[in-house]
Amino acid sequence: MQIQVAMLRGPRDLRLETADLPTDNLAPDQVWVETEVSALSTGTDRGNYEGAQRVPGAPDYPRWVGYSNVGVVRGVGANVTRFKPGDRVFALRPHQSAYVARDAEMIVRVPDGVTPEDAAFTYLYHLGFHSLRRGQYEPGEYVAVVGLGILGLASVELARVMGGRVIALGNAASRLEVAKTIGAHLALPSTDPTLAEQVAKFTLGVGADLVILAANPWPAYRTSMEVVRTGGRVAILSLPGRGEAALDLNPLELEWFYGKALTIIAVAGVAPYPFPGPDPRFSIARGCEYLLSLMQDGRIQPARLVTHHLRPDHMVDAYEMAYHREKSMIGVLFDWR
Repeated sequence: MQIQVAMLRGPRDLRLETADLPTDNLAPDQVWVETEVSALSTGTDRGNYEGAQRVPGAPDYPRWVGYSNVGVVRGVGANVTRFKPGDRVFALRPHQSAYVARDAEMIVRVPDGVTPEDAAFTYLYHLGFHSLRRGQYEPGEYVAVVGLGILGLASVELARVMGGRVIALGNAASRLEVAKTIGAHLALPSTDPTLAEQVAKFTLGVGADLVILAANPWPAYRTSMEVVRTGGRVAILSLPGRGEAALDLNPLELEWFYGKALTIIAVAGVAPYPFPGPDPRFSIARGCEYLLSLMQDGRIQPARLVTHHLRPDHMVDAYEMAYHREKSMIGVLFDWR
């Protein structure tokens, strides 16, 4: 069969191309999935699109884009027992109308009652979930999220659901309002001259126990260092400085790093919860299954963050909006149905 695949041929050269996908003779461990929707990561995907600093290990151009795919299983190989035709699944698969994958890949079944529009954001929410775990979050702590794109807002919602006292800090009034809607106790412009005083008042003089940095620009990094408490932790979910001008600050300024005795944590990397066997207790797959269960229970509702629901032939428009940092854009879905 012929499918459509989004291919990035170079910076700002995104094309929707046609490719062949053999589905008639699936290998014993293969799964054939027809895509319903895929979600845009307005941070990572934008950086790839604009040609920002390459992330170690990432493919070079020409390359696929996207990694949040929800579809329906249309066929399975003889040895596949995890899935059956008709199951809806989430996978770390690019923007494409269908795919064939190995059963052992990161594919999880979407529970009954969870819409494709919610499920498409499973992994983006997993990044917020992993930020809390890597940041050694404990229920009841003050959590500040700096940067209110899709990853930051996902982190806000999860921190609230998991018992945090949540502060949302961003630079767009519209996103601050969304943050309050999904659970932030306090939402403030990151440039507010009274920011330190307001955070101190809200936290009863403690400061933020954990800061999740979900924005690349260096001013967002500075804000994180300023609002975290002495002895606190900063979990860096973003890629600080990617696509930014040269530094105008020392990221390990004595006043912050040594003066506050901070722990600065890269969110990427190993899961923090060991488990007997070859993979951790909260592998990506298990973490995604947990988040899907929260969606099934109605405790998190990612689709509330959708601002743009587009056909794939409008994909370039969406990437251009992301390139220009359009603040009205938060959650973006491409509908392949």
